[in-house]
Amino acid sequence: MFPHDAIHPTKNNHNNRFPNWRHIKPTKIFVILHQMQFKEIVGQEAIKQRLINSVNENRVSHAQLFLGPGGSGSLALAVAYAQYLACEDKSPDDSCGICPACRKYQKLVHPDLHFSYPFFAKHKEDTAITFIEQWRGAFLENPYLSLDNWRNYLEAENKQANINIAECHQIIKKLSFKPFESAYKILILWLPEFLDKQGNALLKIIEEPQPNTLFILVAENQDQILNTILSRTQLIKIPALGYDDIKNHLMTAHQQTESAAAEIAYLSNGSLSEALVLLQHENKGYHTLFVQWLRLCFGNKGAELIPFTEQLAKMGRENQKNFLRYGINFIRECCLLLSGAGSLVHLPAQELETAQKMTNVMGLEAASAIITELEKAHYHIERNANPKILFLDVSLQIIKVLNFKTIAQ
Repeated sequence: MFPHDAIHPTKNNHNNRFPNWRHIKPTKIFVILHQMQFKEIVGQEAIKQRLINSVNENRVSHAQLFLGPGGSGSLALAVAYAQYLACEDKSPDDSCGICPACRKYQKLVHPDLHFSYPFFAKHKEDTAITFIEQWRGAFLENPYLSLDNWRNYLEAENKQANINIAECHQIIKKLSFKPFESAYKILILWLPEFLDKQGNALLKIIEEPQPNTLFILVAENQDQILNTILSRTQLIKIPALGYDDIKNHLMTAHQQTESAAAEIAYLSNGSLSEALVLLQHENKGYHTLFVQWLRLCFGNKGAELIPFTEQLAKMGRENQKNFLRYGINFIRECCLLLSGAGSLVHLPAQELETAQKMTNVMGLEAASAIITELEKAHYHIERNANPKILFLDVSLQIIKVLNFKTIAQ
């Protein structure tokens, strides 16, 4: 049988069959950078040095594409780079942080710094400037911003984001003038993947800009960028953050113990955004619920699964996504154990013990199939599926996997 104590790490929880999810609430992530300087950005030392050298050696390309996965810090790097260019008293390795230009950059109000980004237009004439105050607030709260963070900040729910033709015309207008205070006028365009064909309106100004005008495009998916724009930029690849970078940051900036920081760093897959979400939402609550879910599915306890999935449906979209991400990562750790790669597993002792017991009753094929179902569920939750129906359906699929596939090897 599925080991009962693998599902109940604490013995006295039989009177509380379903955890109370009200204690896990969506929380804004506060990562205030008092200075938008290179030294404040986590990791990416090689990229920082490359950017600094390009300025000190007067090799600044007028159109650059910062390409890196979400949570790598590419947007924060773009702003720090722009501040370094604008700084009136820069050192060989960073901006000063105290000159008038740096102080304006700290609030994102420098007259030669412009932003463009996806937004959720209510009117066809809306442009990025319509949402500039919200943008400043969102970025200063969390420089490792994701599109989901931005959508939630604007309370846009499931609305479609884009960069429209009105915004393209606004960019051309803003950049048709000379710099006002600094040597460079700089546009940071976040997520150019959301430029549709109307982005071709920008080709001429990207290829033949006004003197001392700099474009910095910050992207996550190269395949979704217009080839006509891609071919006109200098590519700077930004890798995912290293495990040690995230772990050390969590220990020093968020006062996590070494074991807790190690767990979150491993599960975050190189994304500081993901690490901060895991930090805010307390994994241990997810662990208890997730393993209980598997126990109910293994026992094919339909009468208990229905109220259980109703509890999941009440968690809220962000908590549901985080819960599913936790489950995906946890089962992946089980796959490592099943594959004989236990030395690569980074789980705290209690969760590791649970995972080891689960591998006695769940084979690699079943684990892989469960991951597939959880990934599909995460995809549909992002697209606003009915959570009550979705979680019940996923439960039925997991029952099928655990009871009709090879369970033990």
